[in-house]
Parts: sequence; structure tokens; C-alpha cells
Amino acid sequence: MRKINFFDTTLRDGEQSPGVNLNSEEKLAIARQLERLGVDVMEAGFPASSQADFQSVQEIAREIRGCSVTGLARSVKSDIDTAWEALKDGASPRIHIFIATSDIHLKYKLKKTREQVIEQAVEMVKYAKSKFPIVQWSAEDACRTDLGYLAKIVGKVIEAGADVINLPDTVGYLAPAEYGNIFKYIKENVPGIDNVTLSAHCHDDLGMAVANSLAAIENGADQIESVINGIGERAGNASLEEIAVALYIRKDFYQAETRLKLDEIKRTSDLVSNLTGMAVPRNKAVVGDNAFAHESGIHQDGYLKEKTTYEIFSPELVGVKTDALVLGKHSGRHAFKDKLKQLGFQFEEEEVNHFFRIFKEFTAKKKEITDEDIIAIVLEEKVSSRKAGYDLEGLQVNYGTSQVPTATATLRNQFTDEVIHEAATGTGSIEAVYNTLERCIGEEVQLLDYRIQSNGKGRDAFAQVYVQVLFEGKEGSGRGVAQDVLEASAKAYINAVNRILLLKDSNQYFSTTETSAVETKTVG
Repeated sequence: MRKINFFDTTLRDGEQSPGVNLNSEEKLAIARQLERLGVDVMEAGFPASSQADFQSVQEIAREIRGCSVTGLARSVKSDIDTAWEALKDGASPRIHIFIATSDIHLKYKLKKTREQVIEQAVEMVKYAKSKFPIVQWSAEDACRTDLGYLAKIVGKVIEAGADVINLPDTVGYLAPAEYGNIFKYIKENVPGIDNVTLSAHCHDDLGMAVANSLAAIENGADQIESVINGIGERAGNASLEEIAVALYIRKDFYQAETRLKLDEIKRTSDLVSNLTGMAVPRNKAVVGDNAFAHESGIHQDGYLKEKTTYEIFSPELVGVKTDALVLGKHSGRHAFKDKLKQLGFQFEEEEVNHFFRIFKEFTAKKKEITDEDIIAIVLEEKVSSRKAGYDLEGLQVNYGTSQVPTATATLRNQFTDEVIHEAATGTGSIEAVYNTLERCIGEEVQLLDYRIQSNGKGRDAFAQVYVQVLFEGKEGSGRGVAQDVLEASAKAYINAVNRILLLKDSNQYFSTTETSAVETKTVG
């Protein structure tokens, strides 16, 4: 069977989702899990876009050894040089360079002729090849590029040394038959095409990213670029888990296989969802909560008689544990340590002991601790351990149907060690809390988005709150976890502010004008 490579771009294209702002520790956690999932190539970021992205890509490249780590670069020497510095210590460094090829991009964005774009593409592929053993070249907006011209420029960059050719549907425009035809045409009309890997990168603007990716495989693509949970720019990217399971279940049709460990899919999905704050819809294929739920009486009857009547693959295939071990107040350190390992966390003994103490504190309040709870505990502690800005030391809220909600809060300024006490009112409890915290901080903090979800079932389930704020002219996102909704809300708000302050304090604070040179980072 054909081997299909999976190029994961969760940390680059996925992180471009509006409202998503991952720090270096969170990116590394996702990178480790992607390695465990078995992706072939991991796009860790866009090194030239900021110092923060450069350092994150460099850290991931130095640690990950189970797959190739790559970074995005425009077709300019400075981007390629920066990418090399970030990736050169990787196990199998490669670069992903791109340039637009459609007439609409050439006319309005690049303001270049077709021949000028070919010349630039060839020159930059040759330059990249002088540094990187593997060079991937992308024709941005290939889906709206004249096929004759696309074949010509692809042929030229192959001659220049490109190893992988990516033909993205950058705006999610094409139908599956049309997108598949691009690959068929290139296969039939470009000399030397059999010596390179053809790659597909699809966006979901019309809801056809997965179908288009599969159509590309049918027509010669050997690499699929996708994202966990289908997140990404605008309507998102092709969903890795949906394509992977489709190839496995319909192996008879596609005659293709991958090296992905499918039973790591659900864990990867949950981790990405928790860290990005982008909840997975209940009806999401493969990883949604309803993916294996049967409510219709007819369906239930058939399922009970024979599972395959209404279930084409088992939950266990993608790592959904129907008999997951639940820890409680009587669970010991060994069981807890083993659970951390199962969940993909790697900690030193001192850290394990620290998390175990926190776990025991929670078992006094919550009877059963699930996998989701443990993940939330670890991530919340990692968030609070990044001391920058403010620490919540106390919160009290007074609310009644016939009185004005009032909140009092105590914060500690981590920079000055000053303890701040303030109180404020609001039309609701959350507004009262946020008005109080804004007074403590002493500067305007504009709330752009607020989301809350339950982490599990039952009255004692953890609350997870995600917020997006505008503070000191920068947008930042934050996350808070607690059994009390108001406490979780306060933690999320402070975390968002602290993230912005942390970037500023570590000289990773970039204005919009400083990063405007990389506005074309949405290659696919």
C-alpha cells in the first residue's frame, strides 16, 4: 500500500485561529503529543514572524526527535536564514517556503509578473537548498492559479532542488473533483514530478477541506497537511483525525496507510482543545462527545444486537476509554504517577510529588478525579507557576436577586510584592469581579471574549473559563480552572493580563507595525 505522510500544522496554521495565543510551554506540550501521535512532519511555527516564535520553534526542534520539524518562511533570504538558525539543531531539519502564484495575488499583493515570481521562487529554493536537506515549496493560492502556469513554475522549482511540492487550496474554494484534477494535471504535465512528494493543504471555508484532501490522495498526493480538531484561519483547516480515520476505515478504497497511532487521537484532541480554548463541538466527527452516542430507539436496538449496524469503528480505536480508571481520595502516589505517564506528561520526581499534593487537596472536595480533571489540574498549575504580573490571593462575591452584585479582591503584584485590595460592583457577578480586578491592575482591560465550559459531568465538575482581553494595546488570551465558576473567571482574566506582561517583560512584545511584514503568513 501507499504510505501517506501527515504534515501537522497545528502549531503554525492552527495557532493562527482568532483568539488563540499559545506560550512556549504550551506549544512544547502539544509538540510532544504530536510526536507521540506519530506525525511525520511537524510545522512548529513561523520563525521570522517574532522573537517569541523563533525561540519556540528552536526549542521544539531541539527536543523533538521522532519526526521532522519544519518552519514556514517567505521567499526571502532573511526568512530562510532565520528559519535555519531556529531549525538547524533538529533531527531532520526542513524548511517550508512559499510564494503566491495566482493572478489575483500577483496583481494586488505581490505586484509582480509571472516571470518575476518564477525567478524569485527558483532563486529562493536554490538558496534554501544550500542550507536545508529537505525543501518544501508551496504555491500559495494554487487553487486559483492558471494550470499551465502552475505546471511551469512547479517544474522550475523542482529543477532548482525542491523536494516537496505543496498545492494548497488557500481559500477553501474548490470542490473535490476540481482540487483532485489539479494534482492529476501536475502529475501528467510536469517533468520530474515523480521524484518529489506532492502535498495537499486545504482550508474549510466551504466545508470541503477533508473531502478535498482525500481527493488529492486519490490523484497522487503522498502528503497531507492538516490540523488537530480542524482549527485554523477563518473556518479552519482540514481535520487530521478525520482524514486519518477515513484512510484507516476505508483502506479498501484508498489503498493507503499511515504511521499514526490512532489511539492517541482523542488525547491529542483534548490537549489542543484545552490549551487553545477552542471547544470541540459535541457532534464533531471522530472526537466529539456525541461521536459514539446513540439516542434513536431504532439505532439503539440495532447497536445492542450488533455494534457494526450503526458504529463503523469503536471508540477505543481513537483512544476513547470506555473503562477509564478513575482516581479518588484513596488512590496512591504510584497510581497517580502512572496516570500522569498515560496522559503523556513527563515530570521529574519533585514535580510529580508537587502535583500529587495538589491532587490530594482536590480529592477532599471532589469524590472522583477523571483524566480530564488531572489534565486541568496540571495545566492550571503550569499557568499559575509562571510568575509575572499579578497573583490572585483572595476573592469574595456578594450576590442576591434584590441587591447589587459586589466583589472584593486581593492581588499581589509579582514585580513589586505590593498587596492590592479593591472592591467594585457590576450588573452581574462576573462584571463585578472584572471591574474589581481592573481597579486592582490600575489600567483599562477590555474584555473581548468570554467562554465557560464544564470539565466533565456532575455538580462538582471543574469549570474552565477562557477569555480574550485587550490590555496595553495588545490582545491576549487566558485560561482559568476551578470548581467555582467565579474563581475560574478571575483566574482566566488575570492569566490573560499576565501573558501580555510576560511577553513585554521578556522583550517579546511586538507592535502591529513590527510584525506587519509577515502579513502573508497564511500560506495555506
